[in-house]
Amino acid sequence: MKDATTLMSEERNPTVSLIAPLNAQLLQNTTDTMGDTPMIHEIKNAIKTDLLKRYSSEAEKKILYTASALDPRFKGLPFILTEEERLEIYRGVTEEAASLEIECTSTVTSRRTNVNEVPLPEGKETLEEESPIEEDQDNPSPPKRKSTSLLMTLLGQSFTDTEGTIEPKTPYVKAEEEIEKYCKAPSLPLTEDPLKWWHVHEVIFPLLSHLSKRYLCIAGTSVSAERVFSTAGDVVTAKRSTLKPEHVDQLVFLQKNLHIP
Repeated sequence: MKDATTLMSEERNPTVSLIAPLNAQLLQNTTDTMGDTPMIHEIKNAIKTDLLKRYSSEAEKKILYTASALDPRFKGLPFILTEEERLEIYRGVTEEAASLEIECTSTVTSRRTNVNEVPLPEGKETLEEESPIEEDQDNPSPPKRKSTSLLMTLLGQSFTDTEGTIEPKTPYVKAEEEIEKYCKAPSLPLTEDPLKWWHVHEVIFPLLSHLSKRYLCIAGTSVSAERVFSTAGDVVTAKRSTLKPEHVDQLVFLQKNLHIP
């Protein structure tokens, strides 16, 4: 219990993905075994009874299992889950990654539309510079040559027609392919940092890496928030009671983020 508490209190590593495997492990370790003393028996029962009350709703389980699935250390979900439940979790990850692709695509399209619909200044029909530089009449600039490609001239017709027959992949198909590659990739050792792994493999798994940022940034406990309040209490003291709020924010931010080797 002490080791689990210390592990969940970390700030520089993802913690929400640890909840499901740690909870399953603690439930397994608190099972009665032969040779337990009456006191050990009571302690185990008290811990197990309390743990069984937590994370019981389906919404909580889905978030925790999805976070663990997006952690390359636990992507096999090797705790109390049946094969059908594992497949169901990965189906949910696939659907969420596909919806994320659709959301990003629609956002980009909306931005382009807004840019194209910017109203032009009164009296202007096209976007031009306010004061264009007049060309020197005595030394006019040479006409630009049209960029042509001999390869396009020779083979453009044939290969353009071939490329036209290839249908673009749907977001769900892209997400399925990423999930398949992700599951086949070797699991990350428990001693490695999953955030660094996603940073390296972001190009290979663009959808899953984006989705992992949404889940792995969730704090598993309120310890880090409590530490910030404790830091603020050390900054604002009786002898520094006239500090302005913005200065308190700056001092707390520096204390929590400034690394002095």
